Amino acid sequence: MPKRSFKNVSKFTDIRGKVRWRFRRKGQKAVYLPGGYSSPEFIRAYEDAVANRPAHASQRVLPGTIAELVQGYLSSSDYRLLADNTKRTYRYHLERFKRANGDKPTRFLTPGNFRDKLDGMSDKPATANILLKVMKAMCRYGLERGLLKTNPTLGVKRLRDKTDGIATWTDVQIAQFEKRHPVGTKANLALRLLLYTAQRRSDVVRLGRQHEKAGAIHMRQHKTGAWLILPIVPELREAFDRTPMGGLTYLQTEFNKPFSLAGFGNWFRARCNEAGLKNISAHGLRKAAARRMAEAGKSTHEIMSITGHRSLGEVERYTRAASQERLAKTAATGLKREQ
Repeated sequence: MPKRSFKNVSKFTDIRGKVRWRFRRKGQKAVYLPGGYSSPEFIRAYEDAVANRPAHASQRVLPGTIAELVQGYLSSSDYRLLADNTKRTYRYHLERFKRANGDKPTRFLTPGNFRDKLDGMSDKPATANILLKVMKAMCRYGLERGLLKTNPTLGVKRLRDKTDGIATWTDVQIAQFEKRHPVGTKANLALRLLLYTAQRRSDVVRLGRQHEKAGAIHMRQHKTGAWLILPIVPELREAFDRTPMGGLTYLQTEFNKPFSLAGFGNWFRARCNEAGLKNISAHGLRKAAARRMAEAGKSTHEIMSITGHRSLGEVERYTRAASQERLAKTAATGLKREQ
């Protein structure tokens, strides 16, 4: 297929040595065209320029600005290959950052400025750390694509968060939930799926009989893409056998449809309220599963084989309290005075 030509489009090399494209026509302001030559965003911007229409806000960017860096990252495979929930979180933070700083040159991105930004969010350390994670991903992209000369997020540390994040369910809370929602109810099945697979709710709502094979659940994690084979423990098998279910997923709405992620979260929150449990969530059961495995003396790598985590640090944060208690009991034997 012959390559499409674009009238009034010229190629140039910017001050950083990057090849770029612009539309120039007499009596009209020059328009920089985003993306690669003939890419969808390039064509959209070209057609707007030919019709002399105002460019979409996301297209009105100048070379060398933070807006260009943000827009490039959001169009990249680095971003597109993220899980849907992660993409929504990243886009939210990036669009806010672009609105506040998009017209600034990329040289504004310095370790000091990032640290000042985080310090200004010290009352919201969890949000600040998410923002830093997003900025690190964007800056890695910028460095690899030649949009940045250095990575300004290197060496910028997370804020210390005095909380442990989402609360981990205790065994007492689990027992309280099961007393209100016994085996055979949909609520109990949901709890046991979360607890005995140690998976995120985004995976639990997608699981069904078709994932069972030879006494195990074969699945691919929605967020990470990791393939896992999870043994079906007796407690989970009991819930499967005693709970009425139909359709492609274990968990169904009252209309016999699979749950949406938000819908399941709201529904499960209501079941927790019925059990008199406040300030805990579905994700806390994933943390409870990791805690239980740590209390049983399982290694971090063993726990990761179930949870699917890719970072040792994440699992260690989940299991730190359980590991401390187990190690302290062992160490305490050395406190006895020899007779």
